[in-house]
Amino acid sequence: MLRPIALVVIALIFLSVASTWQPASGADVYWSGWLGPKRNGWVSGFQPPTRWPKQLERGWQVEVGTGYGSPLVSGRRVYQHARQGGDEVVWCLDLKTGAVKWRKSYSAPFTIGGGAQKHGKGPKSSPALADGRLFTLSITGLLSAWDAVSGDLLWRRDYSKRFKKGHPYWGASTSPLVDGNRVVVHFGTDGQGALIALDATSGEDVWSHGNDGASYASPILVEIQGIRQIVELNMRALVSMDSNSGHRLWEYPYPQVGIDQNMVTPTYHRGLVLVGGENRGIRGLEPRLDNGTWTVKERWHQKKVALDMSSAVVNGDLFYGFSHYGRGRLFCLDPKTGEVRWQGPKRTGENVAFLSIPGHVVALINDGQLQIIAARGDRFKKVASYRVAESRTWAPPVLLRSGVLVKDNQTLTLWLLADSTTSSPSPSR
Repeated sequence: MLRPIALVVIALIFLSVASTWQPASGADVYWSGWLGPKRNGWVSGFQPPTRWPKQLERGWQVEVGTGYGSPLVSGRRVYQHARQGGDEVVWCLDLKTGAVKWRKSYSAPFTIGGGAQKHGKGPKSSPALADGRLFTLSITGLLSAWDAVSGDLLWRRDYSKRFKKGHPYWGASTSPLVDGNRVVVHFGTDGQGALIALDATSGEDVWSHGNDGASYASPILVEIQGIRQIVELNMRALVSMDSNSGHRLWEYPYPQVGIDQNMVTPTYHRGLVLVGGENRGIRGLEPRLDNGTWTVKERWHQKKVALDMSSAVVNGDLFYGFSHYGRGRLFCLDPKTGEVRWQGPKRTGENVAFLSIPGHVVALINDGQLQIIAARGDRFKKVASYRVAESRTWAPPVLLRSGVLVKDNQTLTLWLLADSTTSSPSPSR
């Protein structure tokens, strides 16, 4: 137990840092959803310290409930989607103090599929925040739109009647994608479903694509050869749709094989879509539009490492991920060739949530360890490591200019980079 004098010191540090704290971005919405504003894990504007602190100081901690969803940050507000008992809850907290601004809840009964008991009853989807609206997807596939300031429910959609059930076997895990005034979600079960774009204001359908089953991966929004498109990995294939019409542009067969699930969000980098699956390695695919026809060429396929549940990030021109081979190993790969540059120690864990910053990759291991890894291709180098939780940490962290938000099994905590030395401003990316 901390002595009173120690608590006073921590409180003074917290007040000193928090009084000058602001999001690393000048925009009001700083961290808007799964893997950030561009769904690539890049933390815009963050200045890595020249000397990382020996330890982090705890600012505040709030018991919010279970679930794997990312915290979101807009201005002085933090949003968290979680579960308490039989209800899913949506929290809005004060970023500076952790004080509750509002809390909403709704009934969300769910039976856990066999083999996934330790993961709990969700939610497993990360919410999305745009234009004053917060979008949450329940473990059962219920999409809700909330007023981000008041917490009022704006609209709700349930597609369980259309697909006989609203979620795949282990529950809905895909994260809503906001594209202008549309919010896009793949609804449905393992066997049947559709990627649906809804009007963000009214919740009405704008377009619906296909009938493929819903996977556990999330879509990304990219521009390839000047065409804005949504790329998603469903249960059958990697598919691209025109973002405005929902018309299919191209696809690459990538079916779930037995119990080897499609769970990882694809990565787009310099003309290649990088996609991986449990026990299936990683592929570098090049979609091309020539004379009005799209084709997809496999540029490489390596089987030395594979992506199971952990989505990867790019830093510079290198691809950083976590392979389930060897009981869990961090790795670095050249996205141009597929060459594995290095692998970290074996038996690291079951899952890693990544963020990318200048010169470093931030890796939150599922056992509560937050590691800072040098973004270099010659060897694995751990720059710093922090214990940020005593329970499971499967939810993605959010890195702030002077701290980090970490969601563990039951609580959301603000950790402060209290005694770090800040570097000079980083170049733009």
